[in-house]
This record gives sequence, C-alpha cells and structure tokens, in this order.
Amino acid sequence: MTSLRLPSRLALVALALSAGLAGTSCSKSGPAASTGGAVTPAGKKIVIGLSLDTLQEERWQHDRDIFVAAAEKLGATVVVQAANSNNTVQVQDIKTLITRGVDVLVVVPFDGNGLSTAVKDANDAKIPLIAYDRLILGTNIDYYLTFDNVKVGEEQAKYLVAHLPEGRKAKIVRIYGYKGDHNATLFKEGQDHILDPLIKSGKIEVVHEDWADGWKPAEAVKIMNAAITKAGRDIDAVLASNDGTAGGAITALEQEKLAGKVLVTGQDAELAACQRIMQGTQAMTIYKPLKTLATHAAEVAVAVAQGKPPVVTATIDNGFKKVPFIFENVITVDKANMMATVVADGFQKAADLK
Repeated sequence: MTSLRLPSRLALVALALSAGLAGTSCSKSGPAASTGGAVTPAGKKIVIGLSLDTLQEERWQHDRDIFVAAAEKLGATVVVQAANSNNTVQVQDIKTLITRGVDVLVVVPFDGNGLSTAVKDANDAKIPLIAYDRLILGTNIDYYLTFDNVKVGEEQAKYLVAHLPEGRKAKIVRIYGYKGDHNATLFKEGQDHILDPLIKSGKIEVVHEDWADGWKPAEAVKIMNAAITKAGRDIDAVLASNDGTAGGAITALEQEKLAGKVLVTGQDAELAACQRIMQGTQAMTIYKPLKTLATHAAEVAVAVAQGKPPVVTATIDNGFKKVPFIFENVITVDKANMMATVVADGFQKAADLK
C-alpha cells in the first residue's frame, strides 16, 4: 500500500496510477455483489449519517442528491444534516447522528481541524467515519474519499498561465479559500507548483492575495476591491479557487467595468459559473464528476457498514494516522468544451446556459 504524506505531489502522481483499482473496489466487495440488501451483519437495515458543511452552495446540493439516491438504490437509508458553515453546529449534528444510532458516518467538514471531539464520540460508539471531499485532520477516521485537489490547483494555474499576455510581466490577484478547509491549502499548493517558478523569474507579479473566510463570495468582493485599490485597473487575471469566490471577484470587476477583460478562474462547475463562462466574464472552471465520487462514497459507506471494507491502494497522513485514501480525477472546462463535458454528463443543462 502506498503511503501519502501531505504535501507530496510525487506521491499523488504515484497514487494516480493506482486510482483505477481504488475506483472499482466496491464492485468487488460492495453490498450489491454479496447480499440481497443493505443490512448490517446483525441483519439491521443500514442507516448512513451524512453530515455536510453546508447546503447553501449548489455543488453540495448535487453531492447530497447523488449520494442519497445511490445509497437508497443499495437499500440503505440516509439521514442528512447541514451545519451552514458553523463548526459548533456540525459537532452537534454529528453527535445527534451518533445518538440516533447510525451505522456509518460520512462527513464533509466545515473545519478540518475542528471535529476532534465529534470523531472521538464516533470512535467510542464504534461507528466508522468516512471523510468526504475534505480531510479531517488529527483524528482517527476510517477512510477519505475526494478529488485530486492538488491537481485542481495545478490545472487552474496552468490555464491562467496559458492565457496570460506575452511579452511583459503579468499582474495577477490570488483569492484563496477558507483557511480552515484543508482542501484550500491543497488548491494553493497545486497553484504554487505552477506559479512559483514564474513569479521568481519575474514573469508574473502577484499584486494582491488573501484568504476568503468561509469561502464567502462577499469576502472575495472585498479582496478584489482591495486589489484594485492597491494595484489599480492594470490587472490581467484573478486566480480564484472556486466558483463562489470567482463570482465575488467578478462582482467587484463589474463595478469597475472590467468584467470580461480580466481572466478569472473557478472550480465546481456551478450553474452561475457556467453561465458566466458562456457569457465571457469567467474564463474557466474545474468540473468534478460528482456523480462518480458521490456514488462511490455511498458504495463505500454501505460496504463499511456491512463490515466489508473496500480495497484501497494508498494512504494519506492526517496527522494522527495513515488514512485509507481514494480519489477521483478532475476536468478543466471552458467555453470550448462546456457541452462535451458538463452538459454531456447531465451536470448542467444546455438550455440553462443561455
């Protein structure tokens, strides 16, 4: 089994070679292949507790719906809680799910560092816990399923670099995500892999950078306004880490009549972002095939609840242990391939993008 300690891009490259095996593990050991329904070893119908950071963003509504549908197709019941980006609320949500006697927990943490007491409660209750999309740090979790988040940052930065003006130093703004979300650090790590050599050589200047608290678009508006105040209108691109912060940056650019003149990146292929891409105010987004990840997570959750853990080929160090780790790949999307990717997969409808 490969061991991955963050940050380590080389280990992620090695992991990518084994992702195909990890991605098919549930077809070999999942409940559909071995039982007539989703029941625990004691014969009880499986109940999955799904604790989400938020449902205020379109992306997480998709995750919830796909996960629930996949779990129910396998015969399991899902109890969903959403914390509205409040760590205290999420801790209580998880405790409530434990009290309800769920058989397995699947958690999208608001703050990867803030769930130690809730995870300990799950450990004490002998309820397996799977971190979904975002890693939970410093705790005894059982599995971690996500996309290749370092690659997300790399692909954002590659696209930005490929579309910068030639023959002069390019000026960019960097809007990072929420510091409490470990994924935000991974996105930045991937971006740094591409940008650092160009910054050091003087080809790119970062005129302003900051972290968007809670991933809030309003925070991105403030960051972008601060950048314009500091650097003026001479800005070539904004490396925004997700579609929400991209939207905030574009709001600030619109106020200066710069929208569409400054390249803006994103991530998540949200409807509003895809519309902006087709209209020309946002350049690109990163499409994460949520159906693949959420369906796989439901299969893993059911298998784990049945006492049949999936086969994995890598681990990731969360500061407490080496956690069995499975990831899915991502796709860069702009106006040129929108129809062949996001629309073809049914993630967004062509009619909604006009």
